[in-house]
Amino acid sequence: MSTYVYGIAPADRELPDAIEGIGDPPMPVRTVRGGDLVALCSDAPPEPKAERRDLLAHQHVVIEAAKDGPVLPLRFGGISPDDATVAAVLKEHHDLYVERLKALEGKDEFNLKVHHDEEAVLHAVLADDPDLMARHAAGRAPDGEGPEEGPSFGELVALAVADREKADVTLVERTLAPYAAAVVRGPRGAGRLADLSFLVERDRREEFLEAVRTLHQEHAHLREQVTGPLPPYSFVQAG
Repeated sequence: MSTYVYGIAPADRELPDAIEGIGDPPMPVRTVRGGDLVALCSDAPPEPKAERRDLLAHQHVVIEAAKDGPVLPLRFGGISPDDATVAAVLKEHHDLYVERLKALEGKDEFNLKVHHDEEAVLHAVLADDPDLMARHAAGRAPDGEGPEEGPSFGELVALAVADREKADVTLVERTLAPYAAAVVRGPRGAGRLADLSFLVERDRREEFLEAVRTLHQEHAHLREQVTGPLPPYSFVQAG
């Protein structure tokens, strides 16, 4: 049977008794050793599916194993032909995995998704540009404006908002980066300014979260969604 891999840890890592992994019924988790490392593994179901139950089970294994020290968490769906292949991979990449485990020790990931409040950002760009504000006021007057020459008011506002988006991504990253050991930029989604992952030392968690709260208080047009602490999936590879 194929081997499902949850993560990688030092060889002296002890798993909690009878920890269960993915599958229905859940597969018991074991360790596979390669040098000074172990992989957290179970038998792989015939067709692993990214269903909520299995996603949570995968996360649970990584979190439980990380209670006593760092774990290199693997993304859901990592399957190897057998235990022997897993052990061979651990030996082949041994030094790299050891280096990454040291880099992640005592740290967790916090993910931050940033959006604009559309109405608030419109007020912000108008307030920053007296000419735009004047055109906005003229457009609301009873007689309105005459025929426009050059870019329309709407086009100018769209350009101003686009500039503000770029500036705000820089602002968020520059403000929060000092509280993190590393930052990874994720892909921008529809309607989202930024998807940022921060590697935060555990004794600086509250500093980081307080900095997020202060950022929102000082820039009311920003909307931030923080998720964490999480296993450091975004930082398994060396930056």
